[in-house]
Amino acid sequence: MNSLTNLLKINYPIIQGGMGNISNAILTAAVSEAGGLGTIGAGTMTPAEVEEIIKETIKRTDRPFALNVALTVSPYVREILSLVKKYTIPIVSLSAGNPAPFIPKLHEQGAKVLTVCASVKQAKKAEAAGSDVIVAEGYEAAGINSALETTTLVLIPQIVEAVNIPVVAAGGIGDGKGVASMLALGASGVQMGTRFIATKEAPFHDKYKQKIIEASDHSTLIVGRSVGRIRRVLGTDYARKLLSYEEKGISLDDFNRLTSEEFHRVGALDGKEGEGFMNGGQIAGLITDIPTVQQLMDRMINDAKKQLEHAFLLFK
Repeated sequence: MNSLTNLLKINYPIIQGGMGNISNAILTAAVSEAGGLGTIGAGTMTPAEVEEIIKETIKRTDRPFALNVALTVSPYVREILSLVKKYTIPIVSLSAGNPAPFIPKLHEQGAKVLTVCASVKQAKKAEAAGSDVIVAEGYEAAGINSALETTTLVLIPQIVEAVNIPVVAAGGIGDGKGVASMLALGASGVQMGTRFIATKEAPFHDKYKQKIIEASDHSTLIVGRSVGRIRRVLGTDYARKLLSYEEKGISLDDFNRLTSEEFHRVGALDGKEGEGFMNGGQIAGLITDIPTVQQLMDRMINDAKKQLEHAFLLFK
């Protein structure tokens, strides 16, 4: 067991990324049951909605899982974080905002804190604030992304050098080779979102999964550059419609409205790719099947071991 698996009490150093309002107990529990760390993303859901997912997840697994709160996205940050104590949630992931005001209380409640960062500066501040783990997310990742546009390949080794706590690599990882490469760069584990969408347990629309399976290396788009609200999505009709609005000069308020979690659900859950968007990372181009979560996890770990052994032999 490495520092990450020991700290989080998981078997495999693989974490599910927060998925906002399409988060659900089925996939969260499946990832945890398979030996990784399942995650419930609070998104903009009400505390009552998040609580129902927590209760259902607890019914489905007795393994550790995490609660992700995007601090500048959720309108109910303090209310949702109060659920950590109520349900003894062991791990909290904080993203999209300053984690410092929340970490001491979470530690008092016995929770470990993961902080999502996109730069060395952010990672140092998160460590100083008491974060237990840094999730370093590169520009390849799906969903809301950093305007810094730093890729995972160059971000991970710089953050690993800058902090003294475990670093988890996120963005562009979906197979054993990806895991091996991030470990070689000094990360203690990986976080994945898009790869878990294309699994049998994931309760998302078949059209969403099929779009990922059919994706090539250039099937994702960046929307929001013109308003400073970057998001990586699959190249659907709705995504291209957003780009056309940007070309005409859309306002930030209108862009936020058209990329709200309501439209996320329409794309991901209803499969209406002309009426809502589907988050998707660049790793989609490497995804070609829909295994169970357990099959995926076992395969990734076995492939990662083979890749690392092969690399070792090259220098023997």
